[in-house]
Order: sequence, then C-alpha cells, then structure tokens
Amino acid sequence: MTIRDVVFPAGRQALYERNRYSPAIRSNGFLFVSGQVGSREDGSPEPDLQAQVRLAFENLNAILKEAGCTFEDVIDVTVFMVDPQTQFEKVWEVVPEYWGNAPHPTLTALGVTWLYGFQFEIKVIAKLPEASGA
Repeated sequence: MTIRDVVFPAGRQALYERNRYSPAIRSNGFLFVSGQVGSREDGSPEPDLQAQVRLAFENLNAILKEAGCTFEDVIDVTVFMVDPQTQFEKVWEVVPEYWGNAPHPTLTALGVTWLYGFQFEIKVIAKLPEASGA
C-alpha cells in the first residue's frame, strides 16, 4: 500500500479532515492539489465573485508554499465555474493577478451547475522543486 505524502496548509487541516480529503499530495516529483475555492475562515463562500476568486488563489498559494512551490511551478490548471457564460469575464479580470508571465500553464475550464455554494474552483498539478544537492 502506498502511503500518501499529504501537504496541509497552516490553519486549514480541520476543514480537510471534516470533508475527508487531502489538500495536496506529493508523488513522483509532482504536487497534485485538490480543488480550491474562495472559502472564508469559517468555510463559507465569499459572496463577491471576484473576491471569491482571489481567495481561491490565496488558498491555492498557501498549499503551494507549504510544499515549497509557487504558481510558477504549476504546469496544469483546471478551473470550474458556475454559469461561465455570464461569469467568465469577471473571473478572468482577476486571474492575471496570480497567473504570472508566459509561458502559461495548460488550462481546462469547465462550466458546472454546482460547487457546494461556490462559483469558482481551481485545481492544479505542479512540478516540485528539485531537492538541493541532488
């Protein structure tokens, strides 16, 4: 049986334990990050869409940092949006604040009907930095 090398960001472990999933797992030189939403400290959705997107990126960045990564290490992104036809432009006004410079990661964007009360979710795969001295 493989033992999962789980990455927990500071202060959010109870949320993941309650919902029974890992925020991220290191495996074979990669970091696989679960979907991150714009949840406030109590786990509720941030009501303003653009603030929710920013908070989702902040939650994502906390996990990346805990694993020794930044968004520059991200190679693949999947985003989920409720009602993308009306929300896409508002979401994409925020994304460049976090996205960095080209070349950008690959992207798959999906429209969904439900995200547990949220409007936006982002999940990524990142390349872990090489161990020093290796």
